[in-house]
Amino acid sequence: MARKLLLLCFLFLSVRWLASADRFSVGDSQAWNPNVNYTAWVDKHKPFHVGDWLVFYYQPGMADVVQVDEAGYNKCDASVSISNYSKGRSYAFQLNHTGEYYFICSRGFCYGGMRLAIVAQPLPPPSPPPSSLKDLSAAHRTCHAPAFPLLAVAAAAAALLVSNFLLQFF
Repeated sequence: MARKLLLLCFLFLSVRWLASADRFSVGDSQAWNPNVNYTAWVDKHKPFHVGDWLVFYYQPGMADVVQVDEAGYNKCDASVSISNYSKGRSYAFQLNHTGEYYFICSRGFCYGGMRLAIVAQPLPPPSPPPSSLKDLSAAHRTCHAPAFPLLAVAAAAAALLVSNFLLQFF
């Protein structure tokens, strides 16, 4: 029974860790458009963590998303961009390391405030494993829905395969 509980804890923590990324629609319902207070948007949604996704929704042909350094952000200068995206109607960007990220629109709207500065923090350490089945049940009830349900299903399937493999040896 103790082995099964240990494997169940492993499965729970594996799925929880893999499904911990959040997805943020930049600007919420106002999207990536002029005349949106992106500083207030950041304050509303922070902290941001490594692994989180920023999704920029915009009007095709009217806006773009340019990742720049701090100087480019301060000057609304896209001439030395890190990345530039203008295809389609949206752009998804994953915060893949700790530190500052800067985005602007290079089509003249940056001067009107269409720019975004984000600080990505490391993921907080995982919670300690539950000490009993009662704690595990309570922890399961307080989980937030994963940002990417397909990822959670894949993680659960992988963890189940590992746990079945480990059960052969216990």
